[in-house]
Amino acid sequence: MKNHWRRDACLVLCGVLLWLLRDAQAVRAAAARALTLCAGTVIPSLFPFLVISSLLIALGFGEWLAPHFAGLMTPLFRLPGQASGPLLLGLVGGYPIGAQSAAELYQQGLLTRDEAERLLTFCNNSNPVFLISVLGSGMFGSVRAGVWLWLIHLLSALLTGFLFRGSKAAARRGAARPVSCRAVSLPAAVVSSVRSAANGMLSVCAFVTLFYVLVSPLAERSGLLPTALVGLVELFSLTPLLTPDTFGFVLAAACAGWGGLSVLCQTAAVLDGTGLRLVPCVWGKLLQALLSAALALILSGYVLD
Repeated sequence: MKNHWRRDACLVLCGVLLWLLRDAQAVRAAAARALTLCAGTVIPSLFPFLVISSLLIALGFGEWLAPHFAGLMTPLFRLPGQASGPLLLGLVGGYPIGAQSAAELYQQGLLTRDEAERLLTFCNNSNPVFLISVLGSGMFGSVRAGVWLWLIHLLSALLTGFLFRGSKAAARRGAARPVSCRAVSLPAAVVSSVRSAANGMLSVCAFVTLFYVLVSPLAERSGLLPTALVGLVELFSLTPLLTPDTFGFVLAAACAGWGGLSVLCQTAAVLDGTGLRLVPCVWGKLLQALLSAALALILSGYVLD
């Protein structure tokens, strides 16, 4: 029974390989578009944030924030104050910076496994530049629509964290843990952060390219279902397919909350070897997608008016 899924997976992969060979020219063109997208949008919007976020964590940003944000993080999410670092960085920097920052705090012993996995349910979020500029201004022709998409994204993330918060006992243990900033070499921290960001960026671009190619046949089809399926798999591929109406607005909000299979693979790559599970992140993104869709549906008449 255990080998059945391997056999089925191999059969599916053989089918994909045959498709790649049969439509080699179209595949090359899709891969070239994906690499252009990475060079023109993904890397410029993410790489600086990856470097700075890693550097902030290395220099003790979460520990510095802990006493200032413990009054919010503990009652709202039952997490210690240092968990505010990955949350803020994830909301500003985009996927997968929040997950990477949470994993780094866990590896440094500043969060327990339970705290880090609960933090993963809501700290890994979309870049506001993508929501406001690419989706809002580019697809809906309105910066205002993009700002509302980001506000919906922000609120749905916070609601997700509130719904996944832990027990009061866990919150008291996290709040009671002593916090102290670490003294590290600035040059060493910079070198380590740049290397970590470069590796993370390579992983992100690889997954974006792979899933961009895989969804290219769906992207060429018209209709609501193919468009929704593209959004479920890869967020960047969805942008040229959106329509500036209620359906497009709700779908954009939901897919931004979900992130796509590409983002989940990026997150899995970040968590690999840390001991943290991907499952809490998956459940968190599913709930955030549902909350985002509901909020977008409620606000669409006002935002698109």
